[in-house]
Amino acid sequence: MGGAQNFLCLLLSFCLSGSSCMVTAFCNSLQDSEGGLYVCMNTFLGFGREHVERHYRKTGQCAYMHLKRHVIEKVTGAAGGALPKRSNGKLFLDLETNGDLNNDDYEYEDEAKLVIFPDHYEISLPNIEELPALVTIACDALLSSKSPYRKQDPDSWEEELQVSKHAKSLVQLDNGVRIPPSGWKCSKCDLRENLWLNLTDGSVLCGKWFFDGSGGNGHALEHYKEMGYPLAVKLGTITPDGADVYSFEEEEAVLDPHVAKHLAHFGIDMLQMQGTENSLRDNDIKPRVSEWEVIQESGMKLKPMYGPGYTGMKNLGNSCYINAVMQAIFSIPEFQRAYVGNLPRIFDYSPLDPTQDFNTQMVKLGHGLLSGQYSKPPMKSELIEQVMKEEHKDCSKPTGSHRNPQHNGISPRMFKALISKGHPEFSSNRQQDAQELFLHLINLVERNPVGSENPSDVFRFLVEERTQCCQSRKVRYTERVDYIMQLPVAMEAATNKDELIAYELKRREAEAARRPPPELVRARIPFSACLQAFSEPNNVDDFWSSALQAKSAGVKTSCFASFPEYLVVQIKKFTFGLDWIPKKLDVSIDMPDLLDINHLRATGLQPGEEELPDIAPPIVIPDDPKDHMMNHFMELPDIDDSSVMQLAEMGFPLEACRKAVYYTGNLGAEVAFNWIIAHMEEPDFAEPLIIPGFGGVAATGAAGLGVIGLDNQPPEEMVAIVVSMGFQRNVAIQALKATNNNLERALDWIFSHPEPEEESETASDVMYMENNANANILTEAGSEGPRVRDGSGRYELFGFISHMGTSTMSGHYVCHLKKEGRWVIYNDLKVCASERPPKDLGYIYFYHRIPS
Repeated sequence: MGGAQNFLCLLLSFCLSGSSCMVTAFCNSLQDSEGGLYVCMNTFLGFGREHVERHYRKTGQCAYMHLKRHVIEKVTGAAGGALPKRSNGKLFLDLETNGDLNNDDYEYEDEAKLVIFPDHYEISLPNIEELPALVTIACDALLSSKSPYRKQDPDSWEEELQVSKHAKSLVQLDNGVRIPPSGWKCSKCDLRENLWLNLTDGSVLCGKWFFDGSGGNGHALEHYKEMGYPLAVKLGTITPDGADVYSFEEEEAVLDPHVAKHLAHFGIDMLQMQGTENSLRDNDIKPRVSEWEVIQESGMKLKPMYGPGYTGMKNLGNSCYINAVMQAIFSIPEFQRAYVGNLPRIFDYSPLDPTQDFNTQMVKLGHGLLSGQYSKPPMKSELIEQVMKEEHKDCSKPTGSHRNPQHNGISPRMFKALISKGHPEFSSNRQQDAQELFLHLINLVERNPVGSENPSDVFRFLVEERTQCCQSRKVRYTERVDYIMQLPVAMEAATNKDELIAYELKRREAEAARRPPPELVRARIPFSACLQAFSEPNNVDDFWSSALQAKSAGVKTSCFASFPEYLVVQIKKFTFGLDWIPKKLDVSIDMPDLLDINHLRATGLQPGEEELPDIAPPIVIPDDPKDHMMNHFMELPDIDDSSVMQLAEMGFPLEACRKAVYYTGNLGAEVAFNWIIAHMEEPDFAEPLIIPGFGGVAATGAAGLGVIGLDNQPPEEMVAIVVSMGFQRNVAIQALKATNNNLERALDWIFSHPEPEEESETASDVMYMENNANANILTEAGSEGPRVRDGSGRYELFGFISHMGTSTMSGHYVCHLKKEGRWVIYNDLKVCASERPPKDLGYIYFYHRIPS
C-alpha cells in the first residue's frame, strides 16, 4: 500500500500545482464528443475512446478519469445582454467545448468517473464512500484545475469584454424619446449607416470617420464630449441575444448586463430585433464590403460539405490563417502519406510528451481534417427540427432531453501552441501572414523528419541568379533554394487605367466633403504582366564588382534551375503608399487554371559570357577590436543613427533600418525608405546587418533562408575578436556558429550560456542547425546539395488562399480547394461547395505539375 500511497501523494501534489494537461494527445476528441474524454491519472494526457485502450496496453496505466459533457435542450429565451461566460453550477470542467456556451437553446451538465482498466470498473465522482480521502482530494484538484491554454497564454486566451463601470448606475433621461425599429438617420447629418444610440438621452448619431472613406462624421463622439453621456449601442446589432455597446469614457467596447432594460427605456424590444450590421465596433475600421462579400461568396446559398477532407477548423480568435494554410497542405498526397499514413507508427512511437512532438501533432491535425470523423451531416430529425426552428422561431422546444449537438470541425489550439512556441508573432493572438506561416511550417517539417519521405520536397526548387557587372559586363551564376514564387503586381499594366483615375478623383472629392465613397473600382492586372515583371532584371544595391575590385552598378535576374512538384505562388499585394502608410493593393489578376513557365528555365553560363573572378571583398578589421566591442557592442560602421531612428519611428524593424541606411550610403532617411520598400518582402528583411569583415556577406532574398554547411567554420578574424575579449576559442566558435557569424548576437549567446560546454565539433554543428530559426535548407551529411524534384514547368491550379482586409496583421483568411472536380470553400468551421471561386482575388496560389 506504500507504493500506491506514494503515487496518490504525487498525484495530489501534481494536481494542486496546476500542472494537469487534460488535453487530447492523439485525436481531436473533447469531453462533449461521443465517448467523452479519458485523462490518464499518471501523465494527465487526454485520450479519445479509440486511443485509451492503446495507451493502456502500451503503458500499463490502469487509472483514467472519464469526462463527459451532456447537452440538454431547453426553452429559448432572450439573453438580454447577459455576460458571454455565464456561471453554471453544473459545469465544473474548464475545458474547450464544441457547443456554444452562449447559446440559450442548451444547458450543459458535466459528468466525471474514475475508470479502472482493463475491467472498465467505474466509480462516479465525487465519491467519498468508495474512495480514500487522498484519491478524492486528488480527483477534485484535477477537476478544478485550469485549462493549460489559459495558463500558457492568459492574455490571448480570449478577448473577453469587460462590464462597463457605467452599466449598473446609468442615468436615463425621461424625455419621451422612442426609437423606431428601422429607418434611422443621424440627427446631425444625412448618414444612415454606422449609427449609435446614446443610452442616456436616446440621441441617434453617426460614428467615426476612417481613412478609407468608411464610418461617419464623428457626431456620436462629439455628443459625448459635449454632454458626457458615456454609453451607446450600435443600431443594427441589436438581437434577442444582445447588442454591441461602446463606452466613450472607457474608450473600448464593453458589456452592459442591463442593455435590455436600457433599450426598453426608448421603446426597443430586444426580442423583436434582428441584427442588420456585421457587429463592427466603432473603433474598428470597416472592411471593404465588396472584397469580403466576393471572397466569402456572401449572399449565395452554399451547400455544406461533409465527410473525409471536408472538415473545418474552429477560429481561436485570429487563427484563420492556420486553417487556410493547413487545409491546403493536407490536400497534398505527400503530406497525407507522411502523416496520416503513419498514424499507427506515430502512436506506437508514443514520445514522452506527445503534446510537444511536432510529428504527433501533425498526425493528429491531419487525421482530424481527413478522417471524416469530425465532419458528419446532421441526422434527418435534426434537419427537420432546424427547419421548424426557422419557420416557428417563437415556438417552445421540449426540455430535459440529453443529446449531443453534431461534432463538426476541430480546434487547432494544441497545434497552434506547439508550432508557435518561442515565436514572438505566432505565439500571440494577433492575425498573422499566411505566407510566413507556410515558410515557418516548411522549416518545422525539415527539422522534424518523419520516415524516409520528406513531404516538403514537393515544394523545394532551385533558383539560378545571374548577376552582371554593368561596367565590365562579366557575370556570376549562383543557385539558392526556395519554396515559394513571389510574383510582383505590375500596377502599370492595369487594363482599366481610365476607370481607376476617375474613381480616385471621386474618392478624394468624397473624402474631402465627408461623403460616402463611390463604388469601388478594382485594378485589373494581366497575369502575363506580373510574370514578365518577375523575370525582368533588377538593380543590385551596393554591388561590389570583383572584376573592378570596387563598387559598381549591377543587375540581377532570376530563373528556375528546377521546377517543383507543387508550385506555390504568392501575389505581393502588400506595400507602402507615398504617405508611408502600409496598404494592400486591391487588384484583380486573371490567374490561369493552366500555367506554363517552361520559358523561365535557367540556362547557365552562355557562350561568350565571362565569369566574374572569385575574389572576396576586402576585409576591414577595426584597429582596436576589443575596445570597440566592449564599449559599443560592435556597432556597425558608417551608419547615420538619426536616419535609422527616423525609419524606426515609422514602425520598421531596427535591423532593417540599419541595413537601409548602410546600403544607401547614408544619403538620408528618404533614400533609405526607398530601399526598405524594395526589400521588405525579402525573408531576411529584419535579420541583423552583416558586413564583410563583421559577419560575412549579407544574404539577400529567399537565399537568406539557407544555412551554412557543417564544414563551414567562422572567419578566423571574427574568432580572434571574440577570443581577444577573454573567451575560450571553442566557446567563440560555438557562439558564432549558433548565430550565423553575427558578432553582436554571438556575445548575447555567450552571456546567455555562461557555463562552458565541452562539446564535440559535431555536437556544436548540430546545435547550430537547431538554433538557426531561419533555416530552410538542411544540408544532409554527405549529400552534394538539397534534394529537388525537377520536371516539366506546366501546372494546374488546385487551390488558393485569399485575404480580406487592409493588412496581413488584420482581416480574415479563407481557402478554396478543388476536390473531386469541384471547388470547395473552407471558411473556418464552414465547409461548403463553392459557387463562384474568386480566383482573381487570391493571395497565395497552389499549383501541381501536369504529368508529361
